[in-house]
Amino acid sequence: MKTLSNKYSYYLQCFIIAVCFIAMGNVSLAQDNTEVTPVVKNELVKKTFIGNLLIDNQTCMVPVKGVFEFVIQHRFGVINNGYKDFYGLYAPSNIRLGFNYTPIEDLQVGFGFTKERLMWDGNLKYAIIKQSKVGGSPVSVTYYGNFGVDTRPKEGNFVNNADRLSYFHQLIFARKVNKKLSLQVSPSISWFNNVDGYISSDGSIKAKSENLHFGTAFMGCYAVNDNFSVIANYDQPFTQHPTNNPNPNISFGFQVGTATHTFQMFLGNYQSIVPQLNNLYNKNDYSNSQYVIGFNITKR
Repeated sequence: MKTLSNKYSYYLQCFIIAVCFIAMGNVSLAQDNTEVTPVVKNELVKKTFIGNLLIDNQTCMVPVKGVFEFVIQHRFGVINNGYKDFYGLYAPSNIRLGFNYTPIEDLQVGFGFTKERLMWDGNLKYAIIKQSKVGGSPVSVTYYGNFGVDTRPKEGNFVNNADRLSYFHQLIFARKVNKKLSLQVSPSISWFNNVDGYISSDGSIKAKSENLHFGTAFMGCYAVNDNFSVIANYDQPFTQHPTNNPNPNISFGFQVGTATHTFQMFLGNYQSIVPQLNNLYNKNDYSNSQYVIGFNITKR
């Protein structure tokens, strides 16, 4: 019986070993026949726009961490005076000098000083969502906000120092449609602590404008090549004011850009540079050819 038991034990061990080899072969075959799905990295779209500015509005772009910018924004006078002031070039102009810095990824802070109203402004820009090539978000979303301080003399201009303050908030939605074309829409809110007033027929003082103003901007950029682009912008006011409704803005021009410089030259209706001033107080009418020549220079 002992011999017979050993014999059966031997056969059982051989059977188990054979089953294991067959199972291992089947697993290997199954692995060979299984298609491995590659992992697609969520790659972000780059260079939706070349720089921070496009004519009179901010783009969705925030420079990478550590970038410092010096910005010159210049607007001449209206061109419809003709040769009298050489199409606005010798008319009173407006200029802003600005400085921006990106201390951490996706966040830029800056400040500037504008000739009009001797206005200082501080600003902040944050990239909330970035467009992806595959999967992810189909658009980029960026927040831009600023506050302005009108530093003209108090006498004749303000009752309280708080009247000097104004604010601007904007959500920027942008999409790079293809390698050549980028589009953007940017709804905005402007707020002024103090607005101009007038004396009504009953002798009371009434405001010419609402303190709160809604508007939006539409803009696009078409890249002719890596360095040269055609640019356009349209600004539409929404808020209806008592007596001081601003005019829309149409602007168009060209842009030359490199890794460290961006130069834009254009024709448009906006002569103010700080966005809340443009949105609430623009009186230049494109239907009457009240355009100004302007340019932006950014040094990174």
